[in-house]
Amino acid sequence: MANERLRGAIIDRGMTLDQVAERLGVAAKTVERWINEPNRRPYRRFMYATASLLGCEISYLWPEEQTSAQVAETGAAELVKLYPHRSVVPNTLWPQLYARARRSFDVLVYSGFWLTEDAAFHQVVKEKSADGVPVRFMLGDPRSSAVATRGADEGIGGAMASKIRNALVNYAPLFNLPNVEFRLHSTTLYNSLYRADDEMLANGHLYGVGAYMAPVLHIQRIPGGELFDSYAESLERVWDSARQIASPVDWEETP
Repeated sequence: MANERLRGAIIDRGMTLDQVAERLGVAAKTVERWINEPNRRPYRRFMYATASLLGCEISYLWPEEQTSAQVAETGAAELVKLYPHRSVVPNTLWPQLYARARRSFDVLVYSGFWLTEDAAFHQVVKEKSADGVPVRFMLGDPRSSAVATRGADEGIGGAMASKIRNALVNYAPLFNLPNVEFRLHSTTLYNSLYRADDEMLANGHLYGVGAYMAPVLHIQRIPGGELFDSYAESLERVWDSARQIASPVDWEETP
């Protein structure tokens, strides 16, 4: 059932979804989901901001809002497994995860070079491409200041940009596949994210060490949970700000 209280409060306030979204700093589609998809309620910070904007109580707009303890309990349920380092994650987990993708297949990294050499992963990309699943790769722009900074933070300097260029070369056979798109981003990346539908591997980034030595969270979306959606929304923001490339060397030609 749609959230008619939220819809009505917006109308009574004389606002549009676009105006509400702009004031809250989210996409209009996000506000639309809050209304039409009962299981896609806002994060608590947005609940407070929305209630304040519309002059309503949170309990009126979302009568079944969870307590802080319930939110914490649901968040714990979203965690499938914690790996202390990416280096101890089974190599088979990535292709197995993506093999289950039916709606979303996303890779958000700076280089993720190790994955470009995984033949099983390449095969899954080809299979999902043929099945019509949208496959989205987001790699760091080799010329961006964010990539240079990350290279310095890891102590490898310009090698970070070189790893990205080499990764793009390894991905060359995938560029012309249907439903596969590559984009370059220039964001400060706090996590490398690997998403397949409602499952995700989130590889944190730690100052001074490579991502292979940082923890990995295997998480899944649970109705009412916030952990998975927090990472997923971050991924979408990077995708929206990244620029598309049509070939492994397109980054050299596009300003």
